[in-house]
Amino acid sequence: MTDKDDPFTEIEELFDQFTDFGATLSGEVPVDVLDTEQAVVVLADLPGRDPADIQVRLKTGRTLRIEAPARETERDGRYVARGRPRDAVSRTVRLPADVDEGETDASYENGVLTVRLGKPSETDGTEIPVS
Repeated sequence: MTDKDDPFTEIEELFDQFTDFGATLSGEVPVDVLDTEQAVVVLADLPGRDPADIQVRLKTGRTLRIEAPARETERDGRYVARGRPRDAVSRTVRLPADVDEGETDASYENGVLTVRLGKPSETDGTEIPVS
């Protein structure tokens, strides 16, 4: 039986599509989390936001909180269609590893927030010479 013939595969694909669709409509920020040897990188889609209004907060327990307030969009004229997100959005992300609070930075370019959280150096402590 191929995947195309398997009704459970089709149901799973539909469920994935609806889950992705619902996350976008629910006010949750879509994110990717990348775990590398030196850092955890979080990429968040926040199109049309002012970087000064985006709040990024590292909380205890390896949790990152991203928030952006509702956008003000005053324009002259009458809207015929409005499909661009304007509401306040937020997302709490559980990080896959411990991070070093002193080794963090965030940047915003082309509607994507990139948060880089460095991992603590893995030293075996301080060596103590024996005399």
